[in-house]
Amino acid sequence: MLVLVTQATAGETTGMRSAGHKVKVTPPRTWYGGGPSRRMAVAALAALLPFTACSSHAPTASEQPSAGARTQPAVEAPSAELRPFYAQRPTWRTCGDGFQCAKIKVPLDYTKPSGERIELSVIRLPATGKRAGSLLINPGGPGGSGIQYARAARSVVSDKVRAQYDIVGFDPRGVGESTPVTCMTASQLDAYIGMDSSPDTPAEVSALNKVSKQFADSCGAKSARLLPHVGTADAARDMDVLRGVLGDPGLTYLGKSYGTYLGAMYADLFPKHVRALVLDGAVDPAVPSLKSNEVQAKGFEVALKAFVEDCFLNSACPFKSRTVDGAMKEISDLLARADRQPLKNDLGDGRPVDEAWAVIGIATPLYERAAWPRLREALGKAMNGGDGTELLQMADLLVDRRSDGSYSNQTEANMAVNCVDHPFPKALDTYRQAAGEAAKVAPHFGPFVMWGSLPCAYWPAKSVGTDKPLKAAGAPPILVVGTLRDPATPYEWAQGLASELTSGVLLGYDGDGHTAYRSGSACVDNAVDDYLLALRAPRNGTICPKTG
Repeated sequence: MLVLVTQATAGETTGMRSAGHKVKVTPPRTWYGGGPSRRMAVAALAALLPFTACSSHAPTASEQPSAGARTQPAVEAPSAELRPFYAQRPTWRTCGDGFQCAKIKVPLDYTKPSGERIELSVIRLPATGKRAGSLLINPGGPGGSGIQYARAARSVVSDKVRAQYDIVGFDPRGVGESTPVTCMTASQLDAYIGMDSSPDTPAEVSALNKVSKQFADSCGAKSARLLPHVGTADAARDMDVLRGVLGDPGLTYLGKSYGTYLGAMYADLFPKHVRALVLDGAVDPAVPSLKSNEVQAKGFEVALKAFVEDCFLNSACPFKSRTVDGAMKEISDLLARADRQPLKNDLGDGRPVDEAWAVIGIATPLYERAAWPRLREALGKAMNGGDGTELLQMADLLVDRRSDGSYSNQTEANMAVNCVDHPFPKALDTYRQAAGEAAKVAPHFGPFVMWGSLPCAYWPAKSVGTDKPLKAAGAPPILVVGTLRDPATPYEWAQGLASELTSGVLLGYDGDGHTAYRSGSACVDNAVDDYLLALRAPRNGTICPKTG
């Protein structure tokens, strides 16, 4: 079963596989974190590529807040019941490499703020110059760790932005170090991820249905108390508490992939609390769940074709055919062989590199153009020698499987958030029909993305969200960024979100890969920096060229 996590890619990488809207990838709602999102696109790519963090001068003692210093909130809480949360003054402690870490408390249930509290983990890298405030960042998912993403702050944002802003990351509720959702053992996740998510027979459909229900049941057994309260609306409320705790009168925010949905939700709930929001690799909240799956699968299909066209320019390209259609068929044949007989795995962990693992391994490097050479090599080994080891290694990046066989809770968190954020159908036949339709427009990814949402049919917590536009009426200009050939969050979603937001401004990038800021385009980087630092948004509809 394929679950994709859509997350940003900025010097580090993420993962994929899920059921709704990574990455650093998740399960299909879209591989962005609602449906197909597994690891975060952000985290996966970092592991694929050499880390090239930009370094500026180290903060001096006078420039950075001292660890142990407390932050005085600068804004009033929305209600008297929430005042204790906004008035928190956490103690920041050094946590390595110039970072400071703290914990804050938030209500488990915002309708009962005097009830049970949960804990969120927060990290910040102090500004290197004259401080203007805090920049919250989120890599996507849902399920991606904002703590780990912030650790890459020196490459995630420019030196100019870091000079004026503390870079702040947090693990959203249910994720990582912030009261995590727990569901399955590592061996159970291995089986779940490796399950055939393009079933060809009634028996395979039945097996997929069974494991999807087991996933939902295991989450209900271990995390029932938390599951109803891990949705994006509650995570956005947490961000406003954090804004108050940090002492910022208005939120300055950079969200990638699913993080754009989180940012848009925040603006819709707190339009008067917005200073500047950059929503990069945008998700369109108005698109219905299964339609989002189909659109996202098409996005990966477009990215795969772009990879094939680029491959032909390299002498090491493994395809025998010299046409795009011919090469795509060779990939289809490889996946069909893996479905019949798993590819070889030299990692020594006994996992069969079947069709599901191979598809995830192919999808992972599509998040970042710089990873395409590795995909060429992996496909060459798989097609010519039946060796799927490298595809499996890339798949592990996306699903955040560690070298010791353990997993982060990215997959569980991704599914948990998606299933409460969006309404999903209950009938098995609905998924069967939708998978068939998706296969027509995205033969390599459609069924995997569509079936990845099936656990939501059995989810133990009720969906509280609706697929509707978020307008954020009354907010200042919000910058929405989209990449024309983004595999995980297609450009049409950026167009949709920008048009739905009352103050949305669209910036396009004629490029490949997932998300645009700090991905090699000076045009995009300059526009985003100018907006964050001086609140000057580019002209609506601007398209940055492929180079420059």
